[in-house]
Amino acid sequence: MGVSGSGKTTIGKLLSERLAWPFFDADDFHPPENIEKMGRGLSLDDCDRQSWLRALRQLLETLQQSQTSAIVTCSALKASYRQFLQEGIIGLHWIYLKGSYQQIRDRLQQRQSHFMQASLLSSQFAILEEPEDAIAIDISQSPEAISTQIIAQISRL
Repeated sequence: MGVSGSGKTTIGKLLSERLAWPFFDADDFHPPENIEKMGRGLSLDDCDRQSWLRALRQLLETLQQSQTSAIVTCSALKASYRQFLQEGIIGLHWIYLKGSYQQIRDRLQQRQSHFMQASLLSSQFAILEEPEDAIAIDISQSPEAISTQIIAQISRL
């Protein structure tokens, strides 16, 4: 979890490869109207996020029912979102990819063809409720170092 540009997709795909677990990106679960809204530089509100969160919740329930371990990347910026997603899901562990506003803004400005505009980053930081129950990882390291650190941490859980 983390704000846009924190490396969720890059790290998620790397973990998926290293652990041989399926990978799911929460961006793929947004309805078209959310993507269109963000593409116009408008922030999503809680109402916009409801169908997205329900789709992600259904994914987590399906994974649990099939006893499938997976990597699911999701911004999950508010504690209430994380609580909704996690309630009753056994073995879900939050990894918080943490970086400074400037560090992530620089990354977003280098992105090509992504619906999330760098101008929306301030709204994400404004609603971010840093998790107390997550493994926090400093994103200033290389993706390989980050994935190694995450695997070491989750193997202890």
